[in-house]
Amino acid sequence: MAYTVALAVREHKGGMSELQLIELDTTGLECPMPLLKAKRALNAMEAGQQLRILATDQGSVRDFRVFAQQSGHLLLASEEADGVYMYLLQKS
Repeated sequence: MAYTVALAVREHKGGMSELQLIELDTTGLECPMPLLKAKRALNAMEAGQQLRILATDQGSVRDFRVFAQQSGHLLLASEEADGVYMYLLQKS
């Protein structure tokens, strides 16, 4: 299975840009792949940046909750719609 990563960039006055949100689509992947892909993405991020993960694995609900508690990253949102789970993590 392939997964996609999308980046949202905000322009600053001086022409510099700042990465605001990274989106990781792990739909179709089974445990433990959504969490492993998210960990990999978080390792490449700066503190304060946010990662939005899309997953279809039901076990990911517990996985991301426990991961946030143990890692110190903030789980800002955890939602489900039509079998797709969305998590929003902020890197600590």
